[in-house]
Amino acid sequence: MPDRIKLEGSITAMVTPFNRGRVDYKALEDLIEFQIENGTQGLTPCGTTGESPTLDFPEHEKVIEFTVRKARGRVPVIAGTGSNCTREAMELTTHARKAGADACLIVNPYYNKPTQEGMFQHVKAIAKTGLPIVLYNIPGRCGVELSVETVVRLYEQVPQVVAIKEATGRLDFASQVAAECDITILSGDDSLTLPICSVGGCGVISVLANALPAEIRKLCDAITDFDMAAACTQHLKLFPLFKGIFVETNPIPIKAILAMMGLIKDEIRLPLVPLSAKHRRPLCDMLKPFGVRLRPGR
Repeated sequence: MPDRIKLEGSITAMVTPFNRGRVDYKALEDLIEFQIENGTQGLTPCGTTGESPTLDFPEHEKVIEFTVRKARGRVPVIAGTGSNCTREAMELTTHARKAGADACLIVNPYYNKPTQEGMFQHVKAIAKTGLPIVLYNIPGRCGVELSVETVVRLYEQVPQVVAIKEATGRLDFASQVAAECDITILSGDDSLTLPICSVGGCGVISVLANALPAEIRKLCDAITDFDMAAACTQHLKLFPLFKGIFVETNPIPIKAILAMMGLIKDEIRLPLVPLSAKHRRPLCDMLKPFGVRLRPGR
């Protein structure tokens, strides 16, 4: 079995900035630099936070290419290449491998509701591309959930499977996976990073890190250093924002925050719409302790 790539720490689920309907590559480049300069340990373009459902194939491929090129090997790039069509996922993953991505993020097939065997065969087929795979277990988005047994089977039988982004919201699930195999577990929910890492996880693919990369890195470093007091203090400091960035469907709130910070345009693609006015001031207030200057009306 080949050595498996190690992914850990603070990894950002990147937004895709838009300007007048098109991907804003200047803003994306600035975001990449902002992330790396502030300690982010990995980038994940074209995931849920990157609005992958509304990116067409050429956009999807170009965003991954661009992110890999601008990251310049300074941090690993985990490209979102999942689909509910196995053939399409294989095509996107093949492209990501050729573009130089370090791994791919494979969401459970949504809408068509495959069985556990179907999901196993789906991942096994994608593994033929040769790119390391991070499973993405998020039943709230997909309508299906990888079982612990299937996760363990994939890890043991498919060498390309290196990690799981765990977003079931259940600590028991992460605990059981950690008890049954040594797959890398990354939290898929900011608010559960500390709890999941306490039972065997080793990092997070974070939404909030788009706006506060240094703060999420600080949390992850405290966890890595086994400094529970510091980790708990940082977790509780960030907790209002962990919940606040989900007052509406992700990535609506985090894109609004980034726009208020002046980092991107306040633009999101239908069927998602911009953040409701009533939520803007509360989000600004939550960010005040971190010294972030915002313009609520932006």
